[in-house]
Amino acid sequence: QVQLVESGGGLVQAGGSLRLSCAASGRTFSNYAMAWFRQAPGKEREFVAAIAWSDHSSYYADSVKGRFTISRDNAKNTVFLHTMYLQMNSLKPEDTAVYYCAADIWSIVLATNASEYDYWGQGTQVTVSS
Repeated sequence: QVQLVESGGGLVQAGGSLRLSCAASGRTFSNYAMAWFRQAPGKEREFVAAIAWSDHSSYYADSVKGRFTISRDNAKNTVFLHTMYLQMNSLKPEDTAVYYCAADIWSIVLATNASEYDYWGQGTQVTVSS
């Protein structure tokens, strides 16, 4: 079982920045994938970015490429607790959504389909005002 808890959301003006965190606890594995998704009101959940835990390789949606950066901590001996981040710069009103972190513990493939992910956090609201 893996528990994911997001934090760091809030209200920011367009052009501003926010940093989201996702704390993962429970039984984790040495090599797996984690990702950020977002869901705006009335829209489907969409992929934002993903990172492979072992080699830090990452993948971004075109809509956030160059503005958002996904990363994770470098703790090596903390088997049961990891933290993933999403640094969001140059925010736009269309970035407004609930942001979710997700974990795929069975694969290192950086999937963009939400159905590939096994565990989800509760979400954190990001609101960008114009």
